[in-house]
Amino acid sequence: MKRIVYTITDENGIHARPAGKIAAAAKNYTSVIRLILPVTDKSADAKKLFAVMGLGACKGDTIHIEAEGEDEDAAILDMQNMLREAGL
Repeated sequence: MKRIVYTITDENGIHARPAGKIAAAAKNYTSVIRLILPVTDKSADAKKLFAVMGLGACKGDTIHIEAEGEDEDAAILDMQNMLREAGL
């Protein structure tokens, strides 16, 4: 399992548009990818748009992104790059 920690910088947190980007990126991988919001102890399957939105991650929140599976290295790197490029 691979894990990264990422702090949300977008003023609106993870809203519909970035949640859609997260879900679309996650669906490119066979690995199980989860987003975890430690402050509320919530987690979400990154491949499910409404689950990602349901986390309610706001600006300044730290999320953990975990990937587990045969392509976990590529998945975690892609998720991290996508978050940065999306301005999250």
